[in-house]
Amino acid sequence: MEQKHKEHSVLAEAFNNNEPRVNWHDETLWWVRQKRDKMAWTLPEWEELREAASQIKHNVLGNLHDYLLAFEKNAIANGAVVHWAADAAEHNRIVLQLLQQQGVKRIVKSKSMLTEECHLNPYLAEHGIEVVDTDLGERIVQLAKEPPSHIVLPCIHKKKEEIGDLFHEHLGTPAGNADPKFLTAAARLHLRKEFIQSRVAITGVNFAVAETGEMVVCTNEGNADMGAHLADVHIACMGIEKIIPERKHLGVFLRLLARSATGQPITTYSSHFRKPKAGQQVHIVLVDNGRSRQLGREDFRNSLKCIRCGACMNTCPVYRRSGGHSYHNAIAGPIGSILAPNLDMKDYADLPFASTLCGSCSNVCPVKIDIHQQLYKWRQVLTKEGHTKKTKAAGMHAMNIVLSKPGLYKTAGGVGRWVMRTFPAVVNNGMNPWYKQREMPEAPKQSFADWYKKNRQ
Repeated sequence: MEQKHKEHSVLAEAFNNNEPRVNWHDETLWWVRQKRDKMAWTLPEWEELREAASQIKHNVLGNLHDYLLAFEKNAIANGAVVHWAADAAEHNRIVLQLLQQQGVKRIVKSKSMLTEECHLNPYLAEHGIEVVDTDLGERIVQLAKEPPSHIVLPCIHKKKEEIGDLFHEHLGTPAGNADPKFLTAAARLHLRKEFIQSRVAITGVNFAVAETGEMVVCTNEGNADMGAHLADVHIACMGIEKIIPERKHLGVFLRLLARSATGQPITTYSSHFRKPKAGQQVHIVLVDNGRSRQLGREDFRNSLKCIRCGACMNTCPVYRRSGGHSYHNAIAGPIGSILAPNLDMKDYADLPFASTLCGSCSNVCPVKIDIHQQLYKWRQVLTKEGHTKKTKAAGMHAMNIVLSKPGLYKTAGGVGRWVMRTFPAVVNNGMNPWYKQREMPEAPKQSFADWYKKNRQ
């Protein structure tokens, strides 16, 4: 089994070479998780909101075809042009064609995980068009020539001193100045020029309302508004699962989104785009890119309920201590680990195993996706399809034999305890992945079964 990327375990090990950064990354994300908890507890109806959101999305997934056609009809009536893309390649070709029609060589783009998923930026760069990401975190990682490491906090892996050095190199700020307020002001001046000069703006879409044909984009910086309102052409790129049936349902999702993502009551800007202003073009690109296939997988279709809040990342002990780039995918963390194998089982076969299956991700998900259960089920699918390492498959087969035969299990346990006591170097060495980060426990003198038989009286 060959992959295009290094496996999660290898990339995570590289991230863990810097222990102070790992600890800081872990603590920062857990602080965001605690903010989420405090904000959720202020709403007595929090669990009812989660259930309502989950049921609304369940209805959408069951009637997606009808809602998409209704959205298209109403969006066209509003004056927008609707495009359909079967996959990432078609999405990129549609966007490129629209940009070439305008004759532009430099554009602005607000946060859009779909365009990250489709690798739009490098595709446009190959065709001579430069994209300036206007979300502050996205712009930081763009200057660093890195992908985002988190869907809400793209540069969470960067320290302010590193950002100061980046801004000094690219924006000309004073060397050594790492004051966040100063750096933010410098970024604002830098991006303001881009907004004013750009004739085309690309945005993502958080929610698309079938009833009205409008799109809702949620930001804390207002960069989507600046780009879309100042540009002659607004291109909105969205996955087909972003549909919600009616405008009134926004009252459920907007209350859940920011609380789950950053511990805020609501995003600073929740902007509705319905009709283009006079003289402006609005293009909406609806993208499948494997979503229909995922919809057809009964065990995994609920993953399409995701509203991209990042709560599962903030709570995940593996993500917090391995970093987003270790997932070698546009969407990292637990949710990315159940979405990515749908796109390419072979290339992302390692990701469902990058989890303790503790269930914390499912507990915090605002739309009640059974994430840890899907991770477990993906492991089964990938193993059956032959996409796991032969050594892992052989090990699991051996474990199956041992665990299914009580006598063999008892004998193996006794031999194992004897070996660990007599020849500890057999397990306490670099060949044992568990030993790399842990001290192996002292082998007990007897098994629990033996102890119980002796002491149960």
